[in-house]
Amino acid sequence: MKQADSIRNSIKTNSIKDKEAQLVVDGVRHHGRFKARPHIVDPLDASSRIPRALRRLRLKEWVGFTLLHPELSSSMILQEAHYLASSEIYVRDRYGMVEHSRNVRGGSLHLSPKLFPSTQTIDCKGYQISYKWSDKPEGQHRIQVSVKSTVDQEAIIMDLELNGARSTVPLSVSSPLPGGAMYTHKVAYPASGKVTVGSRSYTFDPSRDLVVLDEHRTFLPYRTTWLWGTFAVLTQEGIIGANFANRPVVPETDEESCLWTPGACEPLANITFTQISEDPLSPWRITSADGRLDVTFTPEDRKGVKHQLVVASIDYWQLVGTYTGNVSGRKVNNVRGVCESMRARL
Repeated sequence: MKQADSIRNSIKTNSIKDKEAQLVVDGVRHHGRFKARPHIVDPLDASSRIPRALRRLRLKEWVGFTLLHPELSSSMILQEAHYLASSEIYVRDRYGMVEHSRNVRGGSLHLSPKLFPSTQTIDCKGYQISYKWSDKPEGQHRIQVSVKSTVDQEAIIMDLELNGARSTVPLSVSSPLPGGAMYTHKVAYPASGKVTVGSRSYTFDPSRDLVVLDEHRTFLPYRTTWLWGTFAVLTQEGIIGANFANRPVVPETDEESCLWTPGACEPLANITFTQISEDPLSPWRITSADGRLDVTFTPEDRKGVKHQLVVASIDYWQLVGTYTGNVSGRKVNNVRGVCESMRARL
């Protein structure tokens, strides 16, 4: 009990809210919700008796986007595990799911701990994804994708510009985990540009369409589980949406859940996911204990990854579909989003 109290007191003492705060200062990692993304986010800067090189092998870093458009669902990710790096992208429209992926040498993606400005890229034969960040969060950022067709998958081409000046207030959270520690940064951006899948092209309208950033710099526990979802919609008031998760946490610490309302990122906690039936595509009801989030997610399609090795395993799926319900007293109806599950030994 004394040890748990000590951890909680340390978390409260180290919690910082300054706009220009750093994740790690003088070897001390800070926990809590930040008003903005710290300028530098490198969990390895924290003091430790474990050598930096060994800790790097436990650090999982990824930067991904979820695209929200009335005619398609799409997600992409660049992920660095340091012993292996990889990328995945899919687009699902009314013609079905198009998926591509690549594995590359660990450490080769160089996901910069400084986001503004930076360029994050994977560049393989027939597979290029690039994120280009302005020098300021409120600037214009860019996603460019050029993935060639394969024998059984169509090509994907994207050129999207993200409007940082009209984005949501960011979710920026550093939290201890049982057996690990998490940092995440999430924002919803109005997006303009074009997405082409095979011969089909879709125009993104910044008065209607959004992309949601998901950045993580996290020491995952060996046994890792989570349920997670996100959605957002542009209204006359501004952007309304949510990011929510259910995972093992240290009591009385900040979770990575929030409600996005016009001009605010409201903290959220104690999320419950309830599947209506055992059918993999049956709806889910997702609620918060305080009732500010109460939505039903209706899946349209499912992307899954399953690997079973001797000391490691992954059982992962992501569903694409729509959310209907209430967000902080506001009604949302058939809003595009995703919902996913991870069960892994890493």
